[in-house]
Amino acid sequence: MSDSLLATFDRQEALSVVYVKALAARAGYVTAQFDFDRDGIDMEIKAGGQMRPTIGIQLKATTNLGKAENGYFTFPLKRRNFDLLRTQTQTPRLLVVLDLPKDESQWLTVTVGELVLRRSAYWLNLRRESETANQHSIAVKIPEANLLNVESLCALMDQSRQGRIE
Repeated sequence: MSDSLLATFDRQEALSVVYVKALAARAGYVTAQFDFDRDGIDMEIKAGGQMRPTIGIQLKATTNLGKAENGYFTFPLKRRNFDLLRTQTQTPRLLVVLDLPKDESQWLTVTVGELVLRRSAYWLNLRRESETANQHSIAVKIPEANLLNVESLCALMDQSRQGRIE
């Protein structure tokens, strides 16, 4: 796209936002984005009902997630993000990584019958992770079972309502 104002990284980030917003909308939740990422959170998702739970989300997108090995994806996370996501907070914080195809033309397609955002996102709670000696990045292990879809988002919100996300 020769007239594009967004770099590839920017387009990946925008699609990760769209992915989470679409799931939240389907679940009936609201989202709020922040103007500046100073606390390691790009977005919050809020639900109604009892306790009005909220989940903080750090969004990442990649074309290099690869195949899961022994049930886990390995993702390099900057040390700053790792530390901020493992901080004890009242509102649970999750890392969400969108896995996009390598071919950018396959990321999103639109036809008369459907809008398709290809691949999926996975979530990880780093709250119980130990401090690391790594200075720049940490290879985190994201369970393949932690697919972020409407059902898992609702389950995570229920856990947040109860004061825990495992």
